[in-house]
Amino acid sequence: MDAKIFFGSSENVTKSWSERKSPFDDKLVSRAPICSSEDALKALEIAQKAKLTCKASTLSQRCDWLLDVARILQENREDMAQTITDEVGKPIAFARVEVDRCIETVKLSAETMRTMHGETINTDAMASGKKTLSFYRREPAGVVVAITPFNFPLNLVAHKLAPALVAGNAVVLKPTPEAPLTAYKFAKMFIESKYAIKDALSLVYGDAEVGSALITSDIPRVISFTGSVPVGNIIAKSAGIKKVSLELGGNAATFIDKSADLAYAASRCALGAFVNSGQVCISLQRIYVDADIYDAFADLMAKETQKLVVGSPYEEATFMGPLIDDEAAQRAMNWVQSAIEEGARALMEPQREGRMFHPCVMADVRDDMAIVCEEVFAPIVSLVKVDGFDDACPRMNNSPYGLQFSVFTNDLKLTQRAIDKLDAGGIVINDMPTLRFDIQPYGGVKLSGVGREGPHFAIEEMSEIKSIVIA
Repeated sequence: MDAKIFFGSSENVTKSWSERKSPFDDKLVSRAPICSSEDALKALEIAQKAKLTCKASTLSQRCDWLLDVARILQENREDMAQTITDEVGKPIAFARVEVDRCIETVKLSAETMRTMHGETINTDAMASGKKTLSFYRREPAGVVVAITPFNFPLNLVAHKLAPALVAGNAVVLKPTPEAPLTAYKFAKMFIESKYAIKDALSLVYGDAEVGSALITSDIPRVISFTGSVPVGNIIAKSAGIKKVSLELGGNAATFIDKSADLAYAASRCALGAFVNSGQVCISLQRIYVDADIYDAFADLMAKETQKLVVGSPYEEATFMGPLIDDEAAQRAMNWVQSAIEEGARALMEPQREGRMFHPCVMADVRDDMAIVCEEVFAPIVSLVKVDGFDDACPRMNNSPYGLQFSVFTNDLKLTQRAIDKLDAGGIVINDMPTLRFDIQPYGGVKLSGVGREGPHFAIEEMSEIKSIVIA
C-alpha cells in the first residue's frame, strides 16, 4: 500500500501508520494509515457533495462500473486471494472461493438493479379515492456508511459497496483493521475504473473513534454494519434517525433426525462447524441429535473432523489455518476447558499451537453450559442428545440469536414443522446452517440483527421509495 488515503478521487498523505502482521507467521503483510475522526468527517463531506452526482448518473453507467470492477477483480484473482490469506490467514483455496463469490456479488448487484422498478397504484380502489396516475419509484438514499469485519474481508465489503453504488449512493467504507490492504485493493478498483463516478467512494481506517464519527454524523442516511452484538448495540443507540442495517452474531444450530442420512449429515456438519476456523456468524455451533442415533452420529462426526487438514494457509490441501489472533485462540481453549469442567466430553484431544486451534467436537453437552449459550466464534461444535424434534425445537430457539438453523431429515412433515416453528432468519433443510447463497436474503432475528443483505434486499435497504400522484 502506498502512503496515501483515498478520499474519493482525491488523495491525502498521512504520517501515522499501523502494521498488519500475518496471523500465521507474524510476517509484516500490510500497512495502513491511522485515521482520525477529522478524516472520517472529511470523507463524509466528500460523499455529501458527491451524492448529487451519483444520483444524476445513469443506471447504465453504474452497471457498467460494477461489471468493469468484476472484470478487474477476475484479472487479479490470485493476487487478491493471496492478500486475503496474508492478512487473515484464510486457507488459500477458500480465499479463492471468496474472490469468486465477490465477483458474482458485484455482477449480481448490477443485474439486479437493471430490473428493479416501482409500480402503479390504483388510487380509485377506495370510495374516498379517485382516478389518478399514481406510482412509486426507488431513489438512492444519499450517503451510505459501510463497516465490515475480518472474516470475509472482501465479499462482505462487496455486499455493501456494490448494492449501494449501483443504487446511486455515495459511500464511505470503514473496513476491518485486520485486512486493510484487501479493502484498499478492492476500493481502488472502483475508484480507478473508467466508469467511476468522481468521489462516490471514500475509504477510511480506524476503530471506535472513526466509527463513532461516521455513525453519529447527520450526513449518512444509511449505516450498514456487520460485526459483533455489543458494537451493533452502540450503533443502534447512537445513530439517530437513519436507516440502520445490522448483521450481527449467531449461534447456529441443527437437528439430526433419525430418518436422516447420517454419513452425509456428519460430513456437512464438519464443514459447517469448522470452515474458516469457525469464524463465521453462521458457523454451526450446536448439533441436537435424536437419542436413538446419538452415539452413531457422534462417532461419524469425530471421524469426519479428524480428516480435516490443519496447517499453513498457503498449502492447497489445508482446510483450517490460524485463528485471527492470540486472544481468539486462547478463548477457544477456555471454552473447551470450561465445558469439560462442567461435565462435557471432548471427542478428540483439544490442541492449540499458537493461533492454530484444531477442530474440536464436544459431546454430552447440556443446555445450561456456556459453550452452547453464547457465540464461540471458534472451531468448536457441541453435541446435545434430545428426544426428537419436539424436544430439540424449543432448545434450538432458546437463544438470544436467530440467524440460521437447519434440520437433517427425510420426513416431509417434519420439514414443514421445522420451517414453521424454528425462529431464525433462515432455515436450511438437509444441509448445514452455514450454507449461504449470495443471491438470497440474508439476516437474522433477535440479537442477530435487523435488515437483510443480498443484492436485491440490500438495494432496498439503501434506497428510498418516492410516491408520485398526477391528479
